Amino acid sequence: MMKYRRSLVASGTFFFTVNLADRQSDLLVAHVESLRSVVRLTRQRHPFEIVAMVVLPDHLHAIWRLPENDTDYPTRWSLIKAGFSRRLAKSESIGASRLRKRERGIWQRRYWEHQIRDDDDLDRHVAYVHFNPVKHGYVERAIDWPYSSIHRYVGEGAVSETWGTK
Repeated sequence: MMKYRRSLVASGTFFFTVNLADRQSDLLVAHVESLRSVVRLTRQRHPFEIVAMVVLPDHLHAIWRLPENDTDYPTRWSLIKAGFSRRLAKSESIGASRLRKRERGIWQRRYWEHQIRDDDDLDRHVAYVHFNPVKHGYVERAIDWPYSSIHRYVGEGAVSETWGTK
């Protein structure tokens, strides 16, 4: 397994899976520039490092490293989800519960998070992020998926272009 050595910091490095409410949707790749813009804006206001990330049609995986003594990833995800939603036309069906809370029906309310424990855990999760488009059958090679941080890793020489081949 390739090593993605980037030392962990005191406040934490976290792995996330964030899903759209409609798992048949392709909103994330159809509007990837809007997502990128909202993530960039959120990072300017609430800094964090993106260690690895992949955007798939209906969900995304990300590994973030937060600044020292900062573990407030919920605020960051709230800003990203709300900012992305505001950039889309209202076309989704909304249930009564979401109407009462004045929510859009784009994202699942919850997301999966896991605090990275050590360098081996980080290596496994970065590999998972980068291999995910291959796992889901979108591409034969991880490098062929355009919405992935694997391109940065290849450019830095951390992995070869042939890593993550089915």
